[in-house]
Amino acid sequence: MKHVRTIIDKEWSEVFKNRWVISTMTLLPMLFVAMPLVMLYMTTSSLPVDLPAESAGLPAGFTEVCAGLTAGECTQIYLLNQFMLLFMLMPLMIPTTIAAYSIVGEKTTRSLEPLLATPITTVELLAGKGLAAVIPGVLISYAAFGIFVIGSLLLGLSTAVINYILSPIWLLGILVLGPILSVIATIVAIYISSRVSDPRVAEQLSGMVIIPLMLVMFAVLAGKLVININFMLIAIVICALLAFGMLRLGTVIFDRENILTKWK
Repeated sequence: MKHVRTIIDKEWSEVFKNRWVISTMTLLPMLFVAMPLVMLYMTTSSLPVDLPAESAGLPAGFTEVCAGLTAGECTQIYLLNQFMLLFMLMPLMIPTTIAAYSIVGEKTTRSLEPLLATPITTVELLAGKGLAAVIPGVLISYAAFGIFVIGSLLLGLSTAVINYILSPIWLLGILVLGPILSVIATIVAIYISSRVSDPRVAEQLSGMVIIPLMLVMFAVLAGKLVININFMLIAIVICALLAFGMLRLGTVIFDRENILTKWK
């Protein structure tokens, strides 16, 4: 753990000097918190409160979620279903921005070769660089969610809407699935960073990791998919198995000798 902590400290000392990373870590959470709060504020006063949920005209698969609610509450919960995916983008995008620079950035600054020549193991190296990217992303997403909950309470939303925000669906998505997705994104970004020679290419390719989540978002918007507790549990199991497999594979495909001798 001493070696891992040393790598984390080293990564953070460099990361927090990068203005692009700092702007991503601050502006992105602010935007993702402000957007749903503004939408909820606008819909609070404009949606009907005395009509049944069926009159909201939402996708048929969503009616189960809105059982016993008014049309206004159902519409707000439908919007929240989309914005939950935005909160899950944070632990993907922030670590990716950090991890994409982790290997190729050190190569361009001539600091990677001395690091790889030390007795540090591949597992310690990848763990240090991975945790240096995952920890800020997860903590920032947790903080953004906390601010969003406080903002929702200040808006005076109905009890049903607040309960949905604090429901197992949201808590599993933000507190459990988010960190797992962060690990997957970080592993992909580190692998790409170890295979390319340009930091900009590494950032662009690593950004493609958000595509699967964007496809889920489009499916939800189109009414083809409803995020419920069953979907969340299945997603957690699948992503956890994928993350574990990628962790095992990452230590195998990370070729230190190739990076030291053949990388141009």
